[in-house]
Amino acid sequence: MTKEPLLAAISRRPDATVVSTDTFTLLKVPPPRELEGLVLDIALYRELSGTSIRQVETASLVVPLLIGFSDPFEIALGRAPTRDDGFHSFTAGLCLAPANIISAGACSCLEITLTPRGARRFFGMPMSELTERMVGLGDLGDKSLDRLRHQLGEEDDWDRRLELAEAFLQARLGMPSARPSPTGWAYDRIVASAGRATIGNLADHLGWSRKHLASRFHDEFGLPPKQVARIARFMNAQRLASGGEENGWAEIAAACGYADQAHLTREFRAFSGTTPSAWLSAAAR
Repeated sequence: MTKEPLLAAISRRPDATVVSTDTFTLLKVPPPRELEGLVLDIALYRELSGTSIRQVETASLVVPLLIGFSDPFEIALGRAPTRDDGFHSFTAGLCLAPANIISAGACSCLEITLTPRGARRFFGMPMSELTERMVGLGDLGDKSLDRLRHQLGEEDDWDRRLELAEAFLQARLGMPSARPSPTGWAYDRIVASAGRATIGNLADHLGWSRKHLASRFHDEFGLPPKQVARIARFMNAQRLASGGEENGWAEIAAACGYADQAHLTREFRAFSGTTPSAWLSAAAR
């Protein structure tokens, strides 16, 4: 991995992080300060190998918005993709399964990583309409998104592409509310507790039934609170496992609130498609 001199070659931004390998170049910047909580990062990606690249994205609490400039990605949720699963530009809602990705080694794209709250605001639709779905951006019928795709495709300078994307996000999302919605408050409590917040207690605090909270959650974020908590717990287990500490899987399971190591293993298989040890080995490469 390198940050210089490649960074100077493709970007003049001091906030940019560049990762370069023999197969790809990735440039990532944080969102403008006023979009924190709605956007996690903005990235530009270009493949260099010309040979097939396979990736697995585990289940997580993010909503990707990807605009492609060259070859399509073959992507499927919870299964192996086929040639019929090609996407140039797309989004996908929260999903309880990993995304399996194949590219030909010549893909190039811009990706905006939205939080679930940011995605609800960005798309202006119930996020349940995107849950566990890959949706081509052209199928959304959004003329402003179509214009952005054309603008980015006609621009070769990486910094200029980032500027166009940031300006679009700022105009589209505006300033986030200082106070989250009631469901936003509950979502924040679940994430802050790494999935250990009690759903009944959250509902009681809001003066809602658990059924009403689940319905509102499903509309705003695409999944009910219990499933969001499962993913948050899984993400915490990933963080602890990759943190470099000498913790065994049984200790990680206990720290994250799993019933036992077998429970953790089942969740890893569901959300990453493999065992905890195999996931950690792949993540370390």
